[in-house]
Amino acid sequence: MDATVSTDNARAAAEDSLEDYAFRYVPRTFRRWSAASVGATALGSIAFLADFSIGASIGIDHGTGNAVLGILFASVVIVIVGVPVAYYAARYNLDLDLIARGSGFGYYGSMITTVVFAGFTCIFFALEGAIMAQGLRVATEMPLWLGYLVSTVVVIPIVIYGMRALERLQFWTTPLWLALALLPLLWILVSDHEAVRAFTSFTGNSDGSVSFGAVVSSAAVCFALTPQLAEQIDYIRAMPPRTPANARSWWTSFAFSGPGWVIFSGTKQVIGVFLAVYLLVKVEPTLGHQATEPVKQFVGMYQSLIPDWLAIVLALVLIVVAQVKINVTNAYSGSLAWSNVFTRLAKHYPGRTVFVLFNLVIAYGLMMLDVFTLISFVLSLYANVVMAWLVTIATDIAVNKWVLRISPRFPEFRRGMLHDWNPVGLVSVGLASVLSLLAFAGLLGAALKPFSVLIAIGVAFVATPVTALATRGRYYLRRHSDGIDSPLFDEHGNPSGERLRCHVTGYMFERPDMLASAQRGSHGEVQYVSSLALTLDDSDRYVLPPEVTGPPHWATDRGRGTGWGSRSTPRPRF
Repeated sequence: MDATVSTDNARAAAEDSLEDYAFRYVPRTFRRWSAASVGATALGSIAFLADFSIGASIGIDHGTGNAVLGILFASVVIVIVGVPVAYYAARYNLDLDLIARGSGFGYYGSMITTVVFAGFTCIFFALEGAIMAQGLRVATEMPLWLGYLVSTVVVIPIVIYGMRALERLQFWTTPLWLALALLPLLWILVSDHEAVRAFTSFTGNSDGSVSFGAVVSSAAVCFALTPQLAEQIDYIRAMPPRTPANARSWWTSFAFSGPGWVIFSGTKQVIGVFLAVYLLVKVEPTLGHQATEPVKQFVGMYQSLIPDWLAIVLALVLIVVAQVKINVTNAYSGSLAWSNVFTRLAKHYPGRTVFVLFNLVIAYGLMMLDVFTLISFVLSLYANVVMAWLVTIATDIAVNKWVLRISPRFPEFRRGMLHDWNPVGLVSVGLASVLSLLAFAGLLGAALKPFSVLIAIGVAFVATPVTALATRGRYYLRRHSDGIDSPLFDEHGNPSGERLRCHVTGYMFERPDMLASAQRGSHGEVQYVSSLALTLDDSDRYVLPPEVTGPPHWATDRGRGTGWGSRSTPRPRF
């Protein structure tokens, strides 16, 4: 490719991606919000109504006891998996794809996990869009196909403007959503003790006994929500640098908006069980599985308290607000994921708007296929791959980086520093996914079928360190030095805010985004190149050569480092 064309492409991508940082470190110059503001914005994205439907579905299938225990079990596991991944995102300002690159997958290998996540955003956009369409049909008799279209198109103007627009939307709509969802529920809990007793004794389609198999089957549906962590990360990667002055606020925001999102999600699932029982016992016993529809849940709850016309209006407002809040996040995160994959493959960035539309077309197709009616099956199936993926990344961070010290301690993401493919993550995800899906299909015996998701978790947890030990960590880093003398971290351990000029694009980028270029200046001086320019270049002319020899990874973490692994970087070795 001609150098001028490459430069123009990189400049265009830099200008267009200043808002969303689809495949880049999020610089300090963008992260101007307080930790509390970022946390509040991130929590606003968990207003999705699918939680209520999931809770209702597993409650009807397995009864209240099994459903609640399954929700609790899934929530605890998701928190454990989420802590190391979310911490790396908040501390080092990277999205999940960039974290995965240096956590067992390699520069191109992480694309596999990014496609899995992009699929999640499409599926959940479709589920939430279907819920909004159901609300529009109840309130206005709008046909479902048109409701699907309206729920898809309405988010486009907000998503295109990126993080700043999302922050304003989440901030102003969260109090309204909380009031509409929780106040009527609290009134029923306080005033209707019979409804509470019906909830605690509800057996659903089960025989009423609590069993480990039913608990795990309930949890399996909930595990499919785990990729919501990646959507939370798309917000918390904008956390400000952590300093002694803001440490308490930083940790609080991280805890609740990072791994802590599942506390709110699990609570909503339990509420979903309660609402389904309330409908079936107090409102309309013949509803059956229609009691899993949030539209019917909230209309039924409101109608027991206020006139029918007002109940429908308030339910519609709640549903539209909740759907928009989560689906702008689904569309935003999905567009980042698709653009990340496409740009690395094609070495061309057509703009994030293209991928917003692409994501929405897929989601609309899923709505037309009526994916909502298959919610339990689809999520249970998807959970196997989801948990294989996220447990692999979390294990690489917690075990391979911090216990075994085989994986580089700090998350490298730049082209030229990483190998293209790393068998650690690929073997772990592949093996865990295949075995769990075989169990899910019943091919490993009926006894193991209910526990397929536990197979995914267990195999990924074991295979990740075993593969790293077997390969001796040699496929993590291509280089141990990024060729830049200045320190990568400030005095508080945050990524440095020093700015360097990229000689390819001409733009200034912050230190974590930069490497020394293989092309020297006209006087033999070291030039710098941004990770963005390297992503868009289809040659290796700016990429430093691999280091033929070097210390093992556990040595670099303690000493001179990978660029991410030390406060200063060794002099370039060309």
